[in-house]
Formats: sequence, C-alpha cells, structure tokens
Amino acid sequence: MWIANILAGTIVLVLGIIIRAFNASGLIAGYNTASAEEKAEYDEEALTGFVGALLIAASAILLAGGLLAVAGAPGFVAGASWLLFLVVIIGGVVYLNTGDRFGNG
Repeated sequence: MWIANILAGTIVLVLGIIIRAFNASGLIAGYNTASAEEKAEYDEEALTGFVGALLIAASAILLAGGLLAVAGAPGFVAGASWLLFLVVIIGGVVYLNTGDRFGNG
C-alpha cells in the first residue's frame, strides 16, 4: 500500500506544482472547456494558485502516509491517508465552487 501512496502522492505533487507555478489553467477540469466569456469572469491567477496549493497539500497527505508506513507505522496509516486525501479534495472542491471567491468582480 505504501507504494501506491508514494506514487500517487508524487504524481499529484507534480501536477500541483505545474498548475501553481506555470498558471496551467488548462489542467483544471471544467475551466479548460469554458468559453472565453466564461473564463473572463474568473481571476485565473488566483484560481490556479488555489488549485495548485490544494493539490500540493493533498499530495503531502499521501506522501506522509506512505513514508509513515515505510517507517513502520501500523498498516491502517496508509489507508487512512487516502481517506484524509479524499476529505481534503472534496472539501477543496466544495470551497472552490461555493461563493464568488475567484471572480474578477
């Protein structure tokens, strides 16, 4: 199980860094298919910054679970990290889609 944590955590970390550092809004689902008029309603820099930070934080959870499992923590730690990963991702998506947090106006 720790291998899955390390591998998935690394992939999510790389995606988070790419989105945050390079403002790669094309990697954000939904935003990449929006029309130019719809995209104009959002602050792209703030949006990519938040999504990148969310992915980096979520990857830290997976990596920590994998590293703790390697270090000899009980077996449920790696599995619990996946549950916490899902909670963070779902919470971040709910936060992202409620209110007008990333609008231009």
